[in-house]
Amino acid sequence: MNISVKIGNAVFPNPVTVASGTFGHSEDFYDLEEVRKLGAILPKTVTRYAQEGNPPPRICETPAGMINAIGIENPGIDVFIAEKLPRLQKTGVPLIVSVLGHIPEEFAECVEKLNAAGGIAAIELNLSCPNLQKKVLVAQDPEATAALVSRLKKISQYPLIAKLSPNVTDISAIALAAEAAGADAVSLVNTFTAMAIDVGKRRSRIGNFTGGLSGPAIRPIAVRMVWEVAQKVKVPVIGMGGITTADDALEFLIAGATMVAVGTYNFVNPRAPLEVLEGIKAYMKANKMTDIKELIGSVQR
Repeated sequence: MNISVKIGNAVFPNPVTVASGTFGHSEDFYDLEEVRKLGAILPKTVTRYAQEGNPPPRICETPAGMINAIGIENPGIDVFIAEKLPRLQKTGVPLIVSVLGHIPEEFAECVEKLNAAGGIAAIELNLSCPNLQKKVLVAQDPEATAALVSRLKKISQYPLIAKLSPNVTDISAIALAAEAAGADAVSLVNTFTAMAIDVGKRRSRIGNFTGGLSGPAIRPIAVRMVWEVAQKVKVPVIGMGGITTADDALEFLIAGATMVAVGTYNFVNPRAPLEVLEGIKAYMKANKMTDIKELIGSVQR
């Protein structure tokens, strides 16, 4: 059974990874042998300089989901490369490093530093950064998305994955812009902007006032968006949004995703990605599939 997948020139042994921000920087893997079964590891997003993150409270539970506003707390790219990356590389699992810059130059510096460090498989561009000229996120503006991806494609030694926001009218337009600019893949969806209020205190339950909704509540919308994008682009799609079981992941693969990422549910069940992987293999065996390509995009009308 062939379950390996490819993004650019990077080959991953299977299609299951984790969503950035839900796997930390992996200092304390609960079971290294288990982790080595993953198709890729995608640690928490890093920025050019260290960030403390947003004021607490940063997380609140919602029906079938969670709102978070962590604020990309991280030690910065230099510390990540010096202290975190070597531990990650020792796992032997392909690494996708997620980066975010507040201006294009910060993105470029992160990419150049990863080029020099080596030992990774791909770079995820977290486009949830402000486009200061238009007061929107880069991932909400096809022109800004294309300009940034194009600039970074010229310098990156690794495949680039554009992580897209669902907080747009037409996510396919953003995906097409990223692809045209040279992105080797797109990943979707990031969280939905959301809010929860403590009615007793008449205050937001999140210190940042609003945050990002993730978890099973968003899955049907995420599957629809992945399906729409997969119809339009030729590059691989990494699907995510509320995956808790193998059946959830299979929805994304059948809709057209090449890889899937388990996110919020890692906090509930740290073994969820491994259970998803075993379930995908069992499904393929039961349906007499010998290649993951038979599964990807097999949805019927």
